[in-house]
Amino acid sequence: MTLSEEARERLADIVELQPTKNGELQERWDMDSGSEVHQYLESELKEYYYRDDNSLICATPEATTLIDGEDSERIQTVTVTPLQQAIVDVIAGPDEESQSVVAVLHALREVGEDRDTDDVRSALRSLADKGIVETVEKTVPTFRLAVPRDELDIELSEE
Repeated sequence: MTLSEEARERLADIVELQPTKNGELQERWDMDSGSEVHQYLESELKEYYYRDDNSLICATPEATTLIDGEDSERIQTVTVTPLQQAIVDVIAGPDEESQSVVAVLHALREVGEDRDTDDVRSALRSLADKGIVETVEKTVPTFRLAVPRDELDIELSEE
């Protein structure tokens, strides 16, 4: 997706301010309301942002790379649940073969995390929304990290 100059500048604001709120972007972008910010985000930057567990606006890793360049040294800080942290620890890396939900479930069980399949699927989707894992479509969806582990700074939230 090609971004207009204005969209690219606004995406740079998100990368700089993250995690941020509609109100902060409203002020920065000189908009009339938080609703107007939300509409802009959804229409112009939908692929480049997500909301964290506290509903704060964050840039995806792709957005950060687009703004900072391919060789960016920026560490992405994300807040995750303990289950999501466990998944980041065991899931295939960016250069490895992606894993199914069941394979991730088995990897979790090998490290003492006994979870329900639906919980693991939900956690994987949440991590995908945050840009931390990518979904690789095969016969069934499979997952792997979208960014190297050393480029993440994980903070735990209350589950």
